[in-house]
Amino acid sequence: MKKVKLFQSMQWKIIIIMILLLLLAIQVIGSYFAQRLENDLTESFEENVDERLDVLSYNLEEALKKERPEDGSGPTLQDDVEDIVGLYGRSDVYSKLQVIDRQFRIIGTNAQEDIGKLVTGDSGVRPAIIYGTTKRAIQRDTQTSERRLVRIVPLYDEDEPLGAIYLEASMEEVYDQLDNINNIFLNGTLIAIIISALVGILVARAITKPITEMRRQAMIMSQGDFSQKVNVYGTDEIGQLAMTFNDMNEKIKQANHTTEEERRKLSSVLSNMSDGVLSTNEKGIITLMNEPAAILIGKSFEEVKGQSIIDVLQLEDKKIDLTEFQEAGSITIDFSDDEQFFLIKANFSTVQDENEQFSGLITVISDVTEQEKVEKERREFVSNVSHELRTPLTTMRSYMEALIDGAWEDKEIAPQFLEVTQNETERMIRLVNDLLQLSKMDHKEQSMYKERVNIVPFFHHVLDRFEMNKEELIVIERHIPKDSLFLWIDKDKIIQVIDNVMSNAIKYSSKGGKITFGVIKEKQRIKVSISDKGPGISREKLDKIFERFYRADRARSRQLGGTGLGLAIAKEIINAHHGQIWAESAEGKGTTIFFTLPLINRKRGMKK
Repeated sequence: MKKVKLFQSMQWKIIIIMILLLLLAIQVIGSYFAQRLENDLTESFEENVDERLDVLSYNLEEALKKERPEDGSGPTLQDDVEDIVGLYGRSDVYSKLQVIDRQFRIIGTNAQEDIGKLVTGDSGVRPAIIYGTTKRAIQRDTQTSERRLVRIVPLYDEDEPLGAIYLEASMEEVYDQLDNINNIFLNGTLIAIIISALVGILVARAITKPITEMRRQAMIMSQGDFSQKVNVYGTDEIGQLAMTFNDMNEKIKQANHTTEEERRKLSSVLSNMSDGVLSTNEKGIITLMNEPAAILIGKSFEEVKGQSIIDVLQLEDKKIDLTEFQEAGSITIDFSDDEQFFLIKANFSTVQDENEQFSGLITVISDVTEQEKVEKERREFVSNVSHELRTPLTTMRSYMEALIDGAWEDKEIAPQFLEVTQNETERMIRLVNDLLQLSKMDHKEQSMYKERVNIVPFFHHVLDRFEMNKEELIVIERHIPKDSLFLWIDKDKIIQVIDNVMSNAIKYSSKGGKITFGVIKEKQRIKVSISDKGPGISREKLDKIFERFYRADRARSRQLGGTGLGLAIAKEIINAHHGQIWAESAEGKGTTIFFTLPLINRKRGMKK
């Protein structure tokens, strides 16, 4: 780098600034001397007053101690005091001069109308006479604003008090002199300020012009514009600063470009993540949140910005410190309300600065509601399967043990025991078959052999089977359209659905009951209804009848040989046909099962 010349250096410019500071120092010194002058004039005035007061007090003490003839011949005390006051107490600066005896009466003064008056108030005269204290103070008259020196001097005959002198001396002449000097000093100061200002403007302009340009460029850079550069006026320190500033501008431009690319990548990653991401500072205040997180917690970033992550994620009851979140690992948070069940899983990771101090928190949240539901259903499913298998196995074991113990020899009991064992075996076989079918449906392994079917004769054929095998005194009433209706279905699977629903209706219908089978065409679908007049199902149980192993009446269902999987299989089959299935019921009035199936679109020859 090129060497800086002497008169182009910043050091020379600093010398000029020091000259200006020297001018300022002169003003400070002038103020100091003005203060000292005030002190000297004030002290000189007080010394002059004290000298004259010493002479006055000496003569007054002699006059007060003087013995006087009892016949009253010769000068009186009053005459002597007046002569002394007239001789030593006359001065233009004395505003008030009083001689007070030990009875606190004025016996001498420069104002004759006060002779003989008693001194009152808190002027300090009484303490001076009683205790021998002196007083020195500068006071300002409240009416005239005149500054006065107040002196109170006790008069003594050895240790015996004789009286006191009260003196007020005007100091306005002293302060008038000071005002004149201050005016001269002020005029000189104004001239120095004007000269200093002119010189300062020239020097400051030379120094601050490039700095001003750099400041302006810094403002432009703060707005994201890095295209401009500052002018370099020389090779001194400021010139080199300008060149360094331009280099910094270019580096910041490149760094900003790199940062912007990384920010766009990060934004793209966060936006396309299926999981929600929240970032906080060291105080746990949210500073960043992506759209999936906003959807999961049901609040926009503007709503949660500046809030604590503990409040946003409703973790107040967890009682976890911010720095303990990483140790906490993952937390499942219940966001459920009266309308829906909703669970969120939060995984926490702490962020540390270069000193390995906690500086923030990264939280990844995901919806685990369905996962939790599946896990809950799996646990319930395993529990139900275990229970359903344990019951018949326990029954079979009991009967088999009885047969082994000798019941097989009883010709009446043995056939009954074997019949029960056979029935329980068949029920387990049905249960296992239903479980296998559901498992295949869950894994999409169940094959569907769909074909074009006219459901009018198809439904009549299915119902005819029940007419031949129905329980006594059960009436099946049909409401099926006469016109042809074509569906794209797997006949065997739909027969299985109808068999399950009809079997339940027959099981829960009393003798002489009626089952109604109805079909209604609705736009591009048909709605099938199967109604019975059985005991019905309560409202709180109605939504659960399509769940696996759920029985509205467990004892009666198991007694009638049900596995608890029939309606669950029916629901899976109807869903596979792009239909819907549901139930309506009222206790004591029977139950109606509805399901829909789409009609074939005649224009395209395929299902809708």
